[in-house]
Amino acid sequence: MNGFLNESNFLMVEEGFTTRDLLENLLGELCQESQQQAFFVADLGDIVKKHLCFLKALPRVKPYFPVKCNGSEGVIRLLAELGAGFACANKAEITRVQGIGVPPDRIFYSSPCKQVAHLRYAASHGVRLMAFDNEVELSKVARSHPRARMLLGITADPIPAAHPSLSFGSTLESCGHLLHTAKDQALEVVGISFHLGSRGLEPQAWAQAVATAQLVFDMGTELGHHMHLLDIGGGFPATEDTRAPLEEIAAGINSALDLYFPEGSGVEIIARPGRYYVTSAFTLAVSITALEEIPVEQPGSDEEECGSKKSLVYHLSDGIYGAFSCLLFDSPCPRPRLHKRPCPEQPWHSCSLRGPGGNLSGFLVEEREPAPLWLSFWGTGEPWSVPIPFSRSCSPLGVSPCRKTMQLFQGKAPQTEDERESLCTPLSCGWEMAETLCVPPVFAPAGII
Repeated sequence: MNGFLNESNFLMVEEGFTTRDLLENLLGELCQESQQQAFFVADLGDIVKKHLCFLKALPRVKPYFPVKCNGSEGVIRLLAELGAGFACANKAEITRVQGIGVPPDRIFYSSPCKQVAHLRYAASHGVRLMAFDNEVELSKVARSHPRARMLLGITADPIPAAHPSLSFGSTLESCGHLLHTAKDQALEVVGISFHLGSRGLEPQAWAQAVATAQLVFDMGTELGHHMHLLDIGGGFPATEDTRAPLEEIAAGINSALDLYFPEGSGVEIIARPGRYYVTSAFTLAVSITALEEIPVEQPGSDEEECGSKKSLVYHLSDGIYGAFSCLLFDSPCPRPRLHKRPCPEQPWHSCSLRGPGGNLSGFLVEEREPAPLWLSFWGTGEPWSVPIPFSRSCSPLGVSPCRKTMQLFQGKAPQTEDERESLCTPLSCGWEMAETLCVPPVFAPAGII
């Protein structure tokens, strides 16, 4: 192991254990302690599996995890151990990543608009790779961090962003002027960056973006910039039920890279997969703080009949100003699950969920079940989730896949089939991926595969 991850960061589980089993045990303890704070359970094995899938699907691309997506210490330490880089948006994120020992050459200061104080902090701590997309930013960098290695951010997708205020990148028409300006100010531009985000689920969008990047590469080379780095951003599918699976998108990306930036061209490729890593790994548990019965109105029914059917509204211990804040920015669909039903004789017809700060109108459970004490939501490790301090009762609780993965980190692969079968079965394990990986993982000694 490289020293980023140790056994205090996660909990080992026994054979046959699932995330739901773990939640049931934890919720039983918390109910006895009258503990009602929301908390996450993180399956670290799922992240390992995603990492190995990414390396296999995109062997030329090195992942840089955007810390703003999920800043949990367990996630950062695990990805650091796996050899990933980190895309940081501000001083706090740089501090968090460097605090666990990540070297500055594995950090990308990805925000195109940076505070001067944060630029100076990056300069003093050796972080040189950063993005820009406007002339004002170039002036700030020239004054505060003249040794920076710059990536020019471009808008590579003609489809307008869902939130224009969050849209970054210069147009193709502006790139020549910005590259000239960087040259005049003696700033080193080393490559191009783009980010398709959720629009990246269309495979043809990647080919168009890579083609645009190649045009700007040529502009920079003609002006004397040493262009050798391409950042293809994020937008990779986070779950298996998306309309375009990772393998399909990866095939399009690999074809475009082979066409416009073939091997041997000297161009290094990086990406920023965020929700791809963490969405399916995290489950949020929230307690039911209040229960409200509301009559269900049905067209064509008289008042007496309407009053006989009730809808239960659950008020939760978290909401859109907390872990569900992703509902304000994206279109996630966390899946609710019921836990700890206290009153089997109390039927109900349907429920909607309300959390602090607003109604979580996207969730409607239609089953005849008794009211639970807790609900859990699978698939909640997405961007814009508020990081919770790392403690047992109100934080991401790291769950190791099993000892197989720890051996994978340490370079101690089981030698025989009997030894493998004697090891515990994980919640979700990256080991089976390692056995069939076409290329050695960048984090692993060559003897593992």
